[in-house]
Amino acid sequence: MDYIEFLKSKIDIAPKTGFILPEEKLHIGLKPHQRAAVLWALEGGKRALFESFGLGKTVQELEFCYQATKYAGGRALITLPLGVRQEFSRDAANILGIEAPQYVTSMKEIHAARGDILITNYERVRDGDIDPGYFCASSLDEAAVLRDYGSDTFQTFLPLFKGVPFKILGTAVPAPNRTKELIHYAGYLDVMDTGQALTRWFQRNSTQANDLTLYEGKEEEFWLWVSSWALFVDKPSDLGFSDEGYDLPPLKINYHKLYPIQKTPEIEKNGQVRLFRDPAAGLQEGAREKRESIDIRITKAAEIVNSDPDAHFILWHDLEAERDEIKHQLPQAVDIHGSMAYDERERHVID
Repeated sequence: MDYIEFLKSKIDIAPKTGFILPEEKLHIGLKPHQRAAVLWALEGGKRALFESFGLGKTVQELEFCYQATKYAGGRALITLPLGVRQEFSRDAANILGIEAPQYVTSMKEIHAARGDILITNYERVRDGDIDPGYFCASSLDEAAVLRDYGSDTFQTFLPLFKGVPFKILGTAVPAPNRTKELIHYAGYLDVMDTGQALTRWFQRNSTQANDLTLYEGKEEEFWLWVSSWALFVDKPSDLGFSDEGYDLPPLKINYHKLYPIQKTPEIEKNGQVRLFRDPAAGLQEGAREKRESIDIRITKAAEIVNSDPDAHFILWHDLEAERDEIKHQLPQAVDIHGSMAYDERERHVID
């Protein structure tokens, strides 16, 4: 080979370990961009779908698993967060016209289950109730749980899923500006060992531990490598298709300015009374303001909710005290918190 060919041979791209499926074999219910993504993933065998919300990752994961099981002659496992399984059941029935995947929580249930596509929660796999090595294909929904290298999920899932012939992961929120995060997805997909990838693409900061940045001369090569196993899609036109039906209206944000009631005057050490409260510039002062303003903030939230009884609202809170006050002022609210049992939490998510 000549020198250029020699250099090209050194470029690292993800191997194709899947199969080429004729497009007419795909279900007619898939939209054009979804068909292109599924065909690409099946040919690669182990691929990532980083697609924006609403582009149909659920139906793509289902079709990928369906076609992979037909080709390999095994079963597929879709792992997803609590409360998401009803979306998979709905898309399987309404779009693909296939039997809704059965939810399983243990290997005993898997062996007794019907159908080739089964679904479970991350907690069941992480806690050792299910062996992914039993399956010929797997899909991770909301796979951003893998982005933290030190998490139990990442450390558990890599060895458990290693060697599964067909793997796909989907998430709308990868962080391309956090390039090190992408290495974790590549490790799960068996594209490249995470340690090898860090050594190949990243330089270390000698003055700060764990501060890694891409080598300047390797940025283009890095993104060429990423594009060989990951598909970044914000809208169908990124793949050459029409955006009709995907153009969203601008987000409307309504701000409500609230004025805290100073219950007791603040008195300085010399006895002088402060006319105005000091700004909450630090963490301690900010936490105090958050605690002391719970009543007026939740009262305003309840006012907004009660002004439109037929509408649906999602209330995000930070402190447990805020959740308690929400339940006090809005007893009809369905609350979800970390100490709930898995089954109860899932029921509440669905509610």
